[in-house]
Amino acid sequence: MWIDTHCHLDAPEFAGDLAAVRSRAQACGVTHCIIPAVAAGNFETVRALAHRWGDSYALGIHPLCTGEASEQDLVLLDRALAAHRNDPRLVAVGEIGLDYFVPGLDGPRQEHFYREQLALARRHGLPVLLHVRRSADQLLKQLRRAEVAGIAHAFNGSAQQAAEFVKLGFRLGFGGTVTYERSLQIRRLARELPLSALVLETDAPDIPPHWLYTTARERADGARQGRNEPGELPRIGEVLAQLRGVSAGELAAATFTNACDALPRLRALLRG
Repeated sequence: MWIDTHCHLDAPEFAGDLAAVRSRAQACGVTHCIIPAVAAGNFETVRALAHRWGDSYALGIHPLCTGEASEQDLVLLDRALAAHRNDPRLVAVGEIGLDYFVPGLDGPRQEHFYREQLALARRHGLPVLLHVRRSADQLLKQLRRAEVAGIAHAFNGSAQQAAEFVKLGFRLGFGGTVTYERSLQIRRLARELPLSALVLETDAPDIPPHWLYTTARERADGARQGRNEPGELPRIGEVLAQLRGVSAGELAAATFTNACDALPRLRALLRG
């Protein structure tokens, strides 16, 4: 069984055929998806989707959305976490974090929302789903004080940074990027990190694996970018299994356990 630990099923790209997308994933052995929110406006949407499809969800404010967020959104997040504290499908606070890759973002504003959401995660006893893009050291600085763990989504830092996240109790998310032969650092980490540190994700509809990717020239000639979806997870997992020299079944079992270790409510939910 496979768990997609990060999948935006509420994205507009899935609006027309979400039932088929979820059905294909189930047929491929993806038994569970975790759907993170990105802003206060989609808290209820991700919750409803998780209940509809038997999945789970996280509530949080994405760093790319902090420019339009307000202090009231943090109040709404606090209230939502309290209101759904007994919902077994609420498994984390997320997607939160820092992004120093996209130009024009307000760094101090991102950092404020990140610190406040870490505090909310600790207050409500939940792990976090972290957005990590050129921000690993800054994220770690706050995590050492916050005493929360969870999953570092789409991890792309150094081996030293990876070791620090693992030391703090985090699992690291690997997805479509690991399928590209030129992703040397990511593939090296995928091979060398302890198996107990890894979880799998798609970040669908984003981060397509190499078999869905089209170049800018191909798109200019009319080719369409392939849409990533949770049904791609087993094939991504097979690539990672080959890199590590283990069977796909062994990798599926290990990453399933790792996801449950990172998100304790998930274990109880899946046992139920």
